[in-house]
Amino acid sequence: MKDKYQAEHLNVILAITSFILVVTGVTFIGYLVFGTSETDIEGQMDCREYRVSSKFAARLERICVREGDYVHVGDTLAVLTMPEVSAQERVAQATGEAAQAIQEMTDNGARVEQIRTSADLLAQAQAALTIAEKTLSRVQRLYDEGVTTAQKRDEAQAARDAAAAQVRAARSQYDMVKNGARKEEKKAAAYQAQAASHGTDVVRSMLRETVQVATVEGEVEKIDAHEGELVGSGSPIMTISMLNDQWGAFFIREDRLHGMRPGKIITVHSEAYNRDYPMKVYYMKVQSEYATWKATKADKGLDLHTFEVRARPVAYAKELRPGMTVTIK
Repeated sequence: MKDKYQAEHLNVILAITSFILVVTGVTFIGYLVFGTSETDIEGQMDCREYRVSSKFAARLERICVREGDYVHVGDTLAVLTMPEVSAQERVAQATGEAAQAIQEMTDNGARVEQIRTSADLLAQAQAALTIAEKTLSRVQRLYDEGVTTAQKRDEAQAARDAAAAQVRAARSQYDMVKNGARKEEKKAAAYQAQAASHGTDVVRSMLRETVQVATVEGEVEKIDAHEGELVGSGSPIMTISMLNDQWGAFFIREDRLHGMRPGKIITVHSEAYNRDYPMKVYYMKVQSEYATWKATKADKGLDLHTFEVRARPVAYAKELRPGMTVTIK
């Protein structure tokens, strides 16, 4: 009887011991898997992104990079086609050349043949005036001698006056042809040529959009469009992660800030590389109240808010990647 009682007592002790070991093991495993110290604050690495897009709708002809490639400023990322704009460029170029030709013609003045013709007309008018003056002189002498009538003298004088008017008109025509276009006409032609040139520049600037080049350094994170697709105005073609502009983002309840402020240096631990990185806090902002506040004791009437805190690595750490978990110790 005594041996049976001892065996039962031993079984109870073993059962209790086994239960304690199981609970302890589960608790330890849960701590390793899920648990972090209450003093640890988890966050995530993030970086600035640059979305490559075109100002105009175009068809994607060629992608020059692949996801994961590291690009530098000036590298060609994609080539697009806009046949309509290419046609507009040819039209604008022809219009500009025509306006330039008109400006040159205006600046150069009349042709040599036109000047020579005007000079000949002036000489002809002057010769006619000379004959008319001689005729008038002869008729005047005959009139003075009583040989001819006053009517004949008046006709000769009228012919002389008409010849003089012809000389003045021919001289004005000659001066106008020789001097060329007016100053205002030359200025108008110059402005027209300038406007045509600007129109060509506008079309060429549109064509420059067909070759997308990198304006920043970074890694191609995602390609959103594929060759042959029509890309709308402003639609992203690809996304570039600027790994040289990274930060850690943490959401911290205000009772755990412990004097954290912009400019403070904190130590952040990377779970991926199991090493610490010094980071400098540069941004703090309270989150929306409806999702982040926590009531304290009812008799105090105090609510705790959550702040988003961002910190940049003091030294560039190229091994850190967006999305990696980091912890403030």
